[in-house]
Amino acid sequence: MLTLFLFRHGKSDWDANYDTDHERPLAQRGVRAAKVMGNFLAAIDQVPELALTSSARRARETLDLASRQGDWGCPVQIKEELYDTGVDKLLGLLHSFDERPKSLLVSGHEPTCSEAMGKLIGEANVRFPTGAIARIDFTVESWHQVNFGTGELRWFIPPKLLTKSGVKFSN
Repeated sequence: MLTLFLFRHGKSDWDANYDTDHERPLAQRGVRAAKVMGNFLAAIDQVPELALTSSARRARETLDLASRQGDWGCPVQIKEELYDTGVDKLLGLLHSFDERPKSLLVSGHEPTCSEAMGKLIGEANVRFPTGAIARIDFTVESWHQVNFGTGELRWFIPPKLLTKSGVKFSN
């Protein structure tokens, strides 16, 4: 079995000083959400074996904050192609792996997160809020075997579900 975590970057700061969309930073709400989600994955023992992130600043910051807060310790790779990509290219990226890692996290953007989740689990229409994480499982041995419609959504957690509930983590 293989596990894919889709992690949409946290809320970005549209009012910040930045030159290009690629360099737009996180807003304070995005920083808080990233930390909460990092703790969440650590608390439920769902830390990925490998994390990939878009090269965009807000995606990199989201993954970095989550990983540090949750003390994940997994390797991170920055993938330029995850910025401004579509679901077909994302599937191609997944196919570039063999049977390892067994669990993979992708930190990316909209509309790719919504479209990827919808297509990987079937023809679902999904709204993927900022900072949310989805877990999709595949009953295959290699990432080459992952295709649209072959995934099973195990859970989908927006950060507000955790921040508004007052859940406290031991990490």
